[in-house]
Amino acid sequence: MTSMPRPRTIVLPALLAALAVGLPLSAAPVASAEQRADKSAYANVSGSAEFVLPYYPDDDVRSFRFDAQAAPYSRPLPGIPWGLPTDARGTATVSHYSAKENVTYTFEGRVDCLVTGPSHATLTAVITKVSAGGPADYVGKRLGFSVYDGGKDKGHSRDRVGFSWNGVNLLPSGDAVPEEAVVGTCMAPAAYAPVTKGGYTVRHAELLPRPKD
Repeated sequence: MTSMPRPRTIVLPALLAALAVGLPLSAAPVASAEQRADKSAYANVSGSAEFVLPYYPDDDVRSFRFDAQAAPYSRPLPGIPWGLPTDARGTATVSHYSAKENVTYTFEGRVDCLVTGPSHATLTAVITKVSAGGPADYVGKRLGFSVYDGGKDKGHSRDRVGFSWNGVNLLPSGDAVPEEAVVGTCMAPAAYAPVTKGGYTVRHAELLPRPKD
């Protein structure tokens, strides 16, 4: 049996070095000044929808609202003062009606990362406020979301969402009870929960190389 070729990898320091000097990566399109100035061409995710958990049927009502826009190279980080091509801004809002407790609580976050593919988006948001009855310890926490913009089939939405908590993002460690893992920028599972009402629009755009200036 012939051996398989070794996969090509990109080492993080090399990637950061390429960005540092403003060099586009080989697979990245080179954007003109006009393209950069046209903010309407940037990726975004918008819409509001209710969804169900396929693995946990109940009478609760869960919904996400997104108003997120790409803002490439707008969030400086230690060691990366120019920011990242996935930088973003906007809001993500979670609403959950508990049928058992007959109460609705919400929490809202500031979007800090967005990456898209055709009909798909992954974004993260740092929670800034939580309503009464909600998880107060979520303030300051980064949460991940994924969106699939599937359009409609015979009037029914084919959209889906996913999210990084509620048992999806655990860190098993021996015999200890698994803890919830930290969520990094733009990290979220696949969009696994079917939308039942409403819908989302994902506008895909390629990630841009760092501006030379």
